[in-house]
Amino acid sequence: MEKNVGKKDAMIRIILALVSVAIGVVLLNVQREVSIGLFIFSGMLLVTSIVGRCGLYKLFGINTCPIDSK
Repeated sequence: MEKNVGKKDAMIRIILALVSVAIGVVLLNVQREVSIGLFIFSGMLLVTSIVGRCGLYKLFGINTCPIDSK
């Protein structure tokens, strides 16, 4: 399957994942459910940035990956 997540988009996803993990760690003792939700969200962001494919992008027809001009 072809990629639909570009490099800039992947970097933004990785940064958001790191921020949400940090917030989840801070909230771990206060609001455990919110923290677990943030960990799941950041895991999804990391997987889509590493794999280069996003299911929601495919569903809505979005593609941030540049087209090769070969």
